[in-house]
Amino acid sequence: MRAFVRLRLPDGTARELGHGDLIGRLPSAALHIDDARVSEAHALISLRGRELKLLALRGRFAIEQKPMAEVVLREGLTIWIARDLSLVVDEVVLPDAVLALEGDGLARQVLSGVCSLTTTPRPALIPRYVGDASAWIWSVGEAWRIRLAKQDPRPLAVGDVFVVDDRRFEVMAVTLEHAGHAQTHALGAVSVPLRLVANYDTAHIHRAGEPAVALTGISARILGELVACGAPVSWRSVAVEIWSEADHDNHQLRRKWDINLARLRRKLKDARIRPNLVRSDRTGNVEIFLADGDVVEDRT
Repeated sequence: MRAFVRLRLPDGTARELGHGDLIGRLPSAALHIDDARVSEAHALISLRGRELKLLALRGRFAIEQKPMAEVVLREGLTIWIARDLSLVVDEVVLPDAVLALEGDGLARQVLSGVCSLTTTPRPALIPRYVGDASAWIWSVGEAWRIRLAKQDPRPLAVGDVFVVDDRRFEVMAVTLEHAGHAQTHALGAVSVPLRLVANYDTAHIHRAGEPAVALTGISARILGELVACGAPVSWRSVAVEIWSEADHDNHQLRRKWDINLARLRRKLKDARIRPNLVRSDRTGNVEIFLADGDVVEDRT
């Protein structure tokens, strides 16, 4: 129960990537490409309805010599990451349903090929291996496995329930039509169309009949990085761009991210702008969520 694409690399090897997996120069990327022409967070695999798509993030790719921002993945497709660097789609697997995890403090999230479950400062499902996590989940062919800290690995299936640090988690099946989408609510905010102008260190949000809202500092940087990406991206990919001189220890970085994201959402809510303008897609990724009529100007 896993949607994935099998990509053939230039050296002839193949890699399987699923929803939320990152392609880029970051060592933590699901497909790490050690090439100066490749961005740290170059592209992302995303499940949209019954299709797997490749979304350009901080880099671009080409199909038949045409630059693309996104493409539906299909067997036989050749994706050019750079002039002489290509990935070939060998296979796309789309089952009727995929496996997801939900629990105390954790919204429902689709499982990727390898996931790490942490519980502090709050539950998070990270789509990669993290050594000091509380639990790890991974796929083996069509089957799934889980290992809780200090325990042996065991099979994982729909309906399984387990407890980590006094928090209860449940495994469930989600149809493809619902797997790639998250419900959102305005939370009492003004729902008039927004015009978001993102600069590097400032961001301005305009609404008809309302004063403009100006954001500076880290709040503006978060908006600017997400606007520049133009698609869902892992929180860590954004964080390392903002705190480029900081220690990239996962827990320190996550704490900074959580604190500053909460501040940004509080500022939006105080200004009566829907806090889900910046939202999680429930797979460890974050994005700018635009409602009907919203416009973004990227001046980063």
